[in-house]
Amino acid sequence: MIVTGLIKKGVYYDSVSLMIVSKELSKLDGIIDSSVIMGTSENKAILNMAGLNLKNFDDASETDILIGIRASTEIAADNAIRKIDQLFKDLQRNQDISTDQKIHSFEDALKLLPGANLSLISIAGKYAAGEAMKALKMGLHVMIFSDNVSISEEIELKQYAHDHGLLLMGPDCGSAIINSIPLGFANVVKRGNIGIVGASGTGLQEVSSVISNNGAGISQAIGTGGRDVRKEIGGIMFLDALKTLSEDEETQVIVLVSKPPHPDVLKKIGTELKKIRKPVIGILIGGDSEVLMQSGAISAFTLEEAGLFAVSVSNGKEIESIKESLAKRKVEIFVLAESLAKGNKGRFLRGLFSGGTLCDEAQLVLKESIGLVYSNSPLHADFQLKDCWKSKENSIIDLGEDEFTRGRPHPMIDFSLRNKRIIQEVADPDVSVILLDVVLGYGSHPDPASELVPVIVQAREKSPGILIIGSVTGTDQDPQNRKKVIQGLENAGMIIMPSNVAASELAGQIIQKISSPNF
Repeated sequence: MIVTGLIKKGVYYDSVSLMIVSKELSKLDGIIDSSVIMGTSENKAILNMAGLNLKNFDDASETDILIGIRASTEIAADNAIRKIDQLFKDLQRNQDISTDQKIHSFEDALKLLPGANLSLISIAGKYAAGEAMKALKMGLHVMIFSDNVSISEEIELKQYAHDHGLLLMGPDCGSAIINSIPLGFANVVKRGNIGIVGASGTGLQEVSSVISNNGAGISQAIGTGGRDVRKEIGGIMFLDALKTLSEDEETQVIVLVSKPPHPDVLKKIGTELKKIRKPVIGILIGGDSEVLMQSGAISAFTLEEAGLFAVSVSNGKEIESIKESLAKRKVEIFVLAESLAKGNKGRFLRGLFSGGTLCDEAQLVLKESIGLVYSNSPLHADFQLKDCWKSKENSIIDLGEDEFTRGRPHPMIDFSLRNKRIIQEVADPDVSVILLDVVLGYGSHPDPASELVPVIVQAREKSPGILIIGSVTGTDQDPQNRKKVIQGLENAGMIIMPSNVAASELAGQIIQKISSPNF
């Protein structure tokens, strides 16, 4: 087996382009594995974990492209090295062909689309704020998909937007649905009378998908970026978006989705809620819901519950039947867990998540059955993993955190890192359950089953007793088709539950039973 590679200097390609080249390299005869990534310290750690790190990579800068290759023979390795430049040329040619007209400025874009009133910005964070301000000054609403924008820049942008009656969604705003158009990572959902304000991208996706899959629809889903509800930002856009939906005639029910806001921000939200005459459902993942309830809102504990409550309220029904149905399902999960736990020799759970909010929600659910778990984004500081590349006991990893995404595509797009981590985790004989999320929609991988199925099969061969449990966030109308994805994963042996909550409940119950001395 040969491990080789090279460094490319003085050129730039975005992370998705690098992912495409890596996949093309891996298709060549005799190539076992490959990785094409920017030379950040985090990416060097990824190469090291994959066994593709070379000594000369240590001195590479963050602007260099690192290419690591594992080949079965020296001939195969040499062939791959020779084809690298051609792969980059082919990629550039395909991009040129697919672009009808090159746009170099907002002015150019507005000449082509004179009626446009929203700009989506997805560029390197250090440039995003400047471009966002240009768009705002042209009277455009803005969604900043980019992360790594400073707090001070975010405050300046949002204050300007607020003063001029514009929406500034982001930075790091992963999802929005405006006039039925999915933006960023968002799903194809039915049109309806439920509006969402989300300071959480995957949270917004999970709730909107639950609503659509249960027969209701979305009027508008406005993302704000997760930092908006921090004390420094003060909830500027969360409050503006809430007011916008309260005044929107098409929106009859409002859902608020957020991680726990700062108490000062939560107080402002409560004050605004008291002015609203429409029903409001709120989910503050792991936060204190007392302010919401005192303000007249319906509080939900999980994302699924929030979506189901919204559907029920929009249909003019009471939410008690939803609570009864979910309670009944918990009993069914308890029985299923007992059956799956029998004969399982492992004792730990490893969660590998692409959605940060889904990761947080899973930890909250698991806390009820097996207590706090270790994570790179834990509920409690005592459970912070010292090394995010090495799991410990029961662990859940958010692969969308900055340490995994600098210089490489988000895990909803690129499954390669999670796939390698799955194989790494099942090699531990103490691991009995792998917990995953699969998030569909625009922006996400076009065929997640094709990426996951071979890894599921390999994992089950390496560890025949392993249980791989998860859920699929999305709809049958998504480009990937939720029903089709679920069928493919189940055929490979993965246990698919109806929601992230249900999957987490099942995983936690299994670990609890295995750990019981009386089991």
